[in-house]
Amino acid sequence: MYDELSADYDRFVDWPSRLDAELPFIERQLQAVAARTVLDAACGTGMHTLALAEKGYEVAGTDISAPMIEVARTQAAASRATARFEVAGFGEASSLVGTGFDAVLCLGNSLPHALSAEDLNAALLDFSRCLRPGGLLLVQNRNFDAVLARRARWMDPQGHDEGRVEHIFVRFYDFEPDGTLTFNMVTLHRKDTSRWQQRIGSTRLQPLRRQDLEEPLELAGFGDICYWGDMKGALFDPGHSPNLIVTARKT
Repeated sequence: MYDELSADYDRFVDWPSRLDAELPFIERQLQAVAARTVLDAACGTGMHTLALAEKGYEVAGTDISAPMIEVARTQAAASRATARFEVAGFGEASSLVGTGFDAVLCLGNSLPHALSAEDLNAALLDFSRCLRPGGLLLVQNRNFDAVLARRARWMDPQGHDEGRVEHIFVRFYDFEPDGTLTFNMVTLHRKDTSRWQQRIGSTRLQPLRRQDLEEPLELAGFGDICYWGDMKGALFDPGHSPNLIVTARKT
């Protein structure tokens, strides 16, 4: 799905608003560990990576989608920001970009793509390998405690106008019998008043709740674990928070 979405992903996300909302919290967490080197795992088109690079951090980004990484590299060249981008899935980053990072970020509800307990453990253990002792892990997921409790299937549609071309993105979940979710995105676009063209992509997610992360984080060597409900710094409320954001330190 993400390979096909790579050309439209930066139309789907309102990056100026998102970065304005998220970077202050992210930077506070980075400053708390005196971070200078940062790995942005599952970086997508690299917008967080490049924003941090422009602020003076030494940053690398990894993603399993080669087309996403190509977009990130193109944007890096256009912005002249210094950042390294590599194609790597969960569990592969340390072997490709190395170890000793001050911080690892995993943003944008990416970690739920680790579908099994083995996949989740491998991802967290690899994040730990990437970090120096005392380094920061920051994970941003949807609040699946609330999604599952409410059977909240639909997300707000997103729109983007680009000259004479209009784009609409519609997202929804299918709740599968095995407890996973199928995440669907319908992409519609048209030029002027022509007929709408549409494409649908789907991928499977493991709806990770807070209780699903506690033991795997500890087993991967993380302590000082905190749970936040948004990037304004509110504490996590399983019934109402929009996100589950985790900060932890490598012990």
